[in-house]
Amino acid sequence: MPLATKSLRIFQKRLLAWFRANRRDHPWRRDRDHYRVWLAEVMLQQTRIAAVIPYYEKFLARFPDIKSLAAAPAREVLRLWAGLGYYSRARNLQRAAREMVDRHSGKFPSDFAAALALPGIGRYTAAAVLSIAFDAPHAVLDGNVARVLARLNAIRGSLRAPQQWKKLEATAQTLLAPNSPGDWNQAMMELGETICTPKSPRCTECPVARWCEARNRGLVDSIPAPRKKQPGVKQRIAAAVLLDPRGRTLLVRDPGAHDGVLFSRMWQFPAVEFTKNPAATLADHLRSKLLIDPPPFTELPHAKHGVTFRNITLVPFSARVAALPVLARSRRLPLADISSAPVSSATKKIARAALHHTP
Repeated sequence: MPLATKSLRIFQKRLLAWFRANRRDHPWRRDRDHYRVWLAEVMLQQTRIAAVIPYYEKFLARFPDIKSLAAAPAREVLRLWAGLGYYSRARNLQRAAREMVDRHSGKFPSDFAAALALPGIGRYTAAAVLSIAFDAPHAVLDGNVARVLARLNAIRGSLRAPQQWKKLEATAQTLLAPNSPGDWNQAMMELGETICTPKSPRCTECPVARWCEARNRGLVDSIPAPRKKQPGVKQRIAAAVLLDPRGRTLLVRDPGAHDGVLFSRMWQFPAVEFTKNPAATLADHLRSKLLIDPPPFTELPHAKHGVTFRNITLVPFSARVAALPVLARSRRLPLADISSAPVSSATKKIARAALHHTP
């Protein structure tokens, strides 16, 4: 843009006034505790705010501080995360908490380099936590902020190109209000989320519209350039829900049955991808990978599931067995209690089909 000093101060004043008058009342905004800010920022990565709020509140109730998170069994952390997706976030969250206990007296470090050294902490997360919790002068840059900056400066082309992203980081830092870095970063993100949206931006409500070059040039609808989407991939997964006379089922963590994205390295039903003949493919899988003699299957209603660019059809089968096999890296528990274990949302969908439709 760059703005003259007086104009920049007016720009900052207007955006901050707008934010303070219109800020949404999210639970992580009710104080500036570094743990709560950090937890929210991790949960909000690639996840909608409405989906995050109930998980955030349950997680905080169980793990109210960094020390309790660090000391918890990993399975408990994953169980409370189950359904939120992108489970590496939960694993890194706990790894980082343990490092904070070991190296930083159980606190989020206030130094940018030390924050970046923690598992799962990138430049955006470090800047967000340090600015909001510690008033440190670090500007954030995420997709929402990048879109705002692109329109303010009428920037064409891919914003994610490495050199362009570095320029945007520098621009964001130039605009940062030094006396209110936390509010400023939240204001920029809020502007992108609620006003300067990807489609149909509400320019007439924008507090800084007068500085927007894209609006002045009639380019709002074409900036930023749309990101190229990875082509969708269709997958079909067959899963076996084995049930003993007590209503217990078998969950495994066998590499042969495992899908690192769909089931997120958590407990799952024995499952395998197929192209045709799902029952036969599943039977072969049980026989060859788990050394289970396949029982007669009953096909259950299918379920749809999406993970990033993958469109997945889950094809569950149930089978009654006299006894569940005893396997390494396996668990036996009541089908109705499946959520007591750390399982993915895909596994929960398979369980629901079995609970509602098994003869």
